[in-house]
Amino acid sequence: MLVYSCHGAAKQVTGSCHLVECNGRRVLVDCGMFQGDRATEQANAEPSGFEPATIDALLLTHAHLDHCGRIPRLVRQGFRGRILATSATRELARLVLLDAAGLQEEDARRAARSDRRGEEAAEPLYTLDDALHAIDFFEPGLGYGHDIEVAPGIRARFLDAGHILGSAQVLLTLGDGTGQRTMLFSGVLGNPGRPLLRDPVPAPPADYVAMECTYGDRPHRSVPDSVAELYQAIRETVGRRGNVVIPTFALERTQEILYYLHLGLRDGHVPPHVRVFLDSPMAISATEIYRRHPECFDAQFLGVLQHGDPFAMPGLHFTRSTQESMAINAIDGGAIILAGSGMCTGGRVRHHLKHNLWRERSSVVFVGYAAQGTLARRIIDGAASVRVFNQDIPVRAQVWTINGFSAHAGRPDLLDWLGDSPRRRVFLVHGEYDRGMQGMGEALTGLGVDWQMPGMGEPIRLE
Repeated sequence: MLVYSCHGAAKQVTGSCHLVECNGRRVLVDCGMFQGDRATEQANAEPSGFEPATIDALLLTHAHLDHCGRIPRLVRQGFRGRILATSATRELARLVLLDAAGLQEEDARRAARSDRRGEEAAEPLYTLDDALHAIDFFEPGLGYGHDIEVAPGIRARFLDAGHILGSAQVLLTLGDGTGQRTMLFSGVLGNPGRPLLRDPVPAPPADYVAMECTYGDRPHRSVPDSVAELYQAIRETVGRRGNVVIPTFALERTQEILYYLHLGLRDGHVPPHVRVFLDSPMAISATEIYRRHPECFDAQFLGVLQHGDPFAMPGLHFTRSTQESMAINAIDGGAIILAGSGMCTGGRVRHHLKHNLWRERSSVVFVGYAAQGTLARRIIDGAASVRVFNQDIPVRAQVWTINGFSAHAGRPDLLDWLGDSPRRRVFLVHGEYDRGMQGMGEALTGLGVDWQMPGMGEPIRLE
C-alpha cells in the first residue's frame, strides 16, 4: 500500500514536510520550519503527526529554513535514519541549522532576562548540540541524475530545481509488491533566466506530483526590468543622502544582489561612491560556499568566474562582528545595507530597520517573498508604523517591492515545468491558500489536470 501525507506547507507556504509510506517503509521529503506570525511559529513545537523513530530516511530538497529547520527536533525526538541531499545542500544545511540553533538559544536567553512574572522561560526548539547531532546523520552529498536506493522498494533521483545552490526536485520510484508508482516532489522551483544557476529541469513523467505554487497565481516581472528598478532605487536614495536597506535571504538572493551591484558599479548604473555592507555572518559564509560549488552554476556564469570574483566590488565590506554591525547605524547616508533575514523575522536587518524606517531620506527595498504575518509583509502592505524591538517605528522611508528577483518560478514557469505528460494527480503545496494555490488550481482545471490540496496530516492512498 502506498500512502502520502503532508505535514507542513499544507494550504500554507512554510514548514515543508511530506511523508511517503510504501511497503512498510517510511520516507520524509523535507522537514522544515513554520515561519510567520507567532501563532504560525508555535506549530514548530507541536507534535509532527508521525513518529520520528519510524522514519527510515529523510530526503532534503534544499537548505532554506522552511525546508530543513525542524531536522534537529526530528533527531531529538528519535529519528535515526539516513539524511540524503546534494553536496551543496549538505554544506549549506549545516550552516543554516547551526545559525538557527544559535538564534533560538539567544532568543530563549533574552526571554529569560526579560521575564518579570516568575514563569518558567520557554525552551529553545533545539540547541546547538541538537543541531550538531543532527548533522551527523547526513550522508555524503549526492549528484544530480543518479538513482539511489533509499529503503527496500524505494528509489530516489535528485534533479536540478534551479532555486538555490544545490536545490533539487526528488523523483521517487515506489514498489509495494503489487506494482510500481512514481511520485515527483518539486521542492521549490527556480525562476528561469537568473544569472547564477541553471534553469530547473523539466518535470519528468510521474504518476503523482507534489508541486509548489508560491507564485501560482501570477507571473514575475522580467529580470532586466527588476535590475533597472533596483539601480533606480539606489540612485534616488543616495541622491537624497539616504541609506538603502535590502532585507535579503542569506542563500542565493544575497549572492545574486551582490552580482548585480558588482555589474552596476562596473557599468556606471550605481553611484561610484556608495559603500556596500554585507551585514550577515551566515550570508558571508554562504558566499564562500557558493565559490566552492561551481558544479551548480549556469554555463555563462562559469565563464564569468574565470575572469575574476563576480561578488567583489569597490567599497564592499563584510561585517561579521556585532560591533561592526552596530557601527553601520552611525552612517547618515550613502550606504547599501544587505542584511538578513529576508522576511525581517530575525537577524540584523531589524536593527537597520529601526534606524532607517523613520527616515524619509532612506529606502527599504524588498527583493523576495514575504509570508503573511511577517514584519516584511506588514511593511510591504503599507503599515503606517511597525513594532521593532518593542518600539513602534513610523514607516516614513520609501518602500520598494521588486518581485522579479524572486528565486521562485512564477505561474507560467510552473506550468511550463509541469508540461503535458499524463499525471494521475497533482498535489498543490507550499503556497498561500487563497492566492498561489487557488490560482494554480484554476489553471490546472483549465488544462484538465486532476489536482488536490492536501490537508495537514491527511492520509492519501496512491492507487
